[in-house]
Amino acid sequence: MESRFRGVVAEARRSGALDLYLPVRKTGTVNLGASLVVSEALLPRRGESDAGDPTDVAVRLLSRDGSRNADLSSGELDGAVAVRREHVVPADAGRGAELASRRVEYLASVPGDAARWFLAAFSTVGGGRPDDELADALVEWFDAVMATFRWRRG
Repeated sequence: MESRFRGVVAEARRSGALDLYLPVRKTGTVNLGASLVVSEALLPRRGESDAGDPTDVAVRLLSRDGSRNADLSSGELDGAVAVRREHVVPADAGRGAELASRRVEYLASVPGDAARWFLAAFSTVGGGRPDDELADALVEWFDAVMATFRWRRG
């Protein structure tokens, strides 16, 4: 378990994560197989006229890895353009992922800076299947968390 935990932390660090949240204690008899990674995506700086529509940029960023059967939707996070993507990632024993996982990502433009984007990526294996009741409940929780997201300049 410790080795796996260190591997997840190292991978998050390599990918430029700002924050990583992992439940490490059992809840009753259930070990929540879930994670939340917060990171920033930086686009090459161009003239404002070249930046493009933020929704189009967000969709291109979220669809670039070729996730099939992804559910994409757009909206706002505290007034900023945002895109939500949900998809299932198959198990990959070669990478230490013995179970398929359900992933939900929110990508939002940072107000006042067309080149900066906020990314919150949630992943869960649920109770062993990415489409079981526990996975549904955890995804609903994550969506509720993101619905309360607010920007604050500090």
